[in-house]
Amino acid sequence: MDQTQKTILIVEDDDNLANMYEMRLQAEGFKTVRVPNGEDALQTVLSVKPALILLDVMMPKVSGFDVLDILRNTPETKDVKIIMLTALSQDADKERAQSLGVDDYLIKSQVVIADVVNRVKQHLGM
Repeated sequence: MDQTQKTILIVEDDDNLANMYEMRLQAEGFKTVRVPNGEDALQTVLSVKPALILLDVMMPKVSGFDVLDILRNTPETKDVKIIMLTALSQDADKERAQSLGVDDYLIKSQVVIADVVNRVKQHLGM
């Protein structure tokens, strides 16, 4: 599949970080759509139909865990690849994400942007 057609939905309330992911993913040929919180993510996901969602956990309004739970329980979005990017490094948080059906769980302090891009490609079978 042509990767230029793959849309990544970036759900991140930190502007600098979101900009960084967006620029790097666009440079890799992805289309990106960015929203600052979980509420907007849920409103956007059906119209955007992303191939993959980069999902922050700690956000205003609706947490990443709640977004993940809702997406996994919605027929139209249950199969979307979801990578959580978080500052939460506790095993309990990772286990919670996995129990909710996350595809990958990356701790922001432990990955560089290239790692994130590589994981995105890996999950999209590229």
